[in-house]
Amino acid sequence: MKLEIYADVLCPWCYIGKRRLTAALARQPSGTDIDIVWRAYELAPDEGRTPGPTAAEAMAGWWGEQAPARIARIRSLGAAEGLELNLHLARPVNTFDAHRLVKLAADHGRADQMMESLLRAYHTEGCDVADAQVLRRLGGEAGLDTGEIRAVLDGDDYADEVRADRRRAVEHGVTGVPSLVIGGRPPVPGVQPVADLQALLREARPAHPSS
Repeated sequence: MKLEIYADVLCPWCYIGKRRLTAALARQPSGTDIDIVWRAYELAPDEGRTPGPTAAEAMAGWWGEQAPARIARIRSLGAAEGLELNLHLARPVNTFDAHRLVKLAADHGRADQMMESLLRAYHTEGCDVADAQVLRRLGGEAGLDTGEIRAVLDGDDYADEVRADRRRAVEHGVTGVPSLVIGGRPPVPGVQPVADLQALLREARPAHPSS
């Protein structure tokens, strides 16, 4: 069964959702075959590569007087999953190259590790995930070859795959992140209680899985 995860590094809900999904997957019956595919979904494709205002400052612009309460809720929900979401440090930037690195990592079976490194660096450490030097370091931490990382960042490898994910999201009706497409079914929100995610995975499993 294929599990497609539409996500962006800039989204704190994607980090929370990743933790909950990991817990749900860990509770699947032994022998359950789930092919996890990370799909790129750029929340701000026109964002520049130079960090500007923090995520918290941007949220204040969106939400006005409601911003402090909403930010506190996001941080609280993250803390419940063991995450430190420092929205006052995170500065939104273009994530196209970050998504290209995830594609490289996927070719080596390390997409999950790459996403984890990117999410932690951005949301917890306040790193610039558009900076090539930062991306090289994070790719190395995720177990990727230094030469391959440099070749991707210096060229345009995986650019078509990232753009294809954008088109695929439209075709599937994905309008926000995190979103899950489980076994080709319509997309569902990726931030749900672990028990609900377990139920979704259970319902989508083939009745007679192939041996």
